[in-house]
Amino acid sequence: MSKKVVQAIYNDDDILMDAVKKVRQANLQIEEIYTPFPVHGLDKAMGLKHTRLAIASFVYGCIGLTVAILMMNYIMIEDWPRNIGGKPNFSYIDNLPAFIPVMFEMTIFFAAHLMVISFYMRSKLYPYKKAENPDPRTTDDHFLMEIASTGNDQDLVKLLETTGAVEVKIADKKAIQI
Repeated sequence: MSKKVVQAIYNDDDILMDAVKKVRQANLQIEEIYTPFPVHGLDKAMGLKHTRLAIASFVYGCIGLTVAILMMNYIMIEDWPRNIGGKPNFSYIDNLPAFIPVMFEMTIFFAAHLMVISFYMRSKLYPYKKAENPDPRTTDDHFLMEIASTGNDQDLVKLLETTGAVEVKIADKKAIQI
């Protein structure tokens, strides 16, 4: 299954930002924007929602802290208590100051690794995935905006040309099969 998109190529990020604002004012749906570097404010101009990755990071850190506490209690207190350096081995609370570095490291470990895994899953990035970049110039020095076809493509092409697009073309975008 494929659908039509109108692709507009820009050679300056400021012109792209102005074009995004004009396209949004015309109530058109921007499918995707490909840029060679991050453009500050582009997400707000496109109207994208804020990410929930920070909330996931907090939850993952809490999971790591819980795993660290349960692991240390089981290993150092219940399973095989040892008297190391004169520290009491019969109580978790008495050993708590010695366990703080381990709890901190496990919290960071879980948060970092699970955030990376979540990001890759959410972005649908996996090994050997083919690039979805429609134009190789967007990895060098050009910016590409894809807009969903409304049926009246000639008016859309004229609008994009007035926004400063260097090149405008109509293309088929293949739907990604998951």
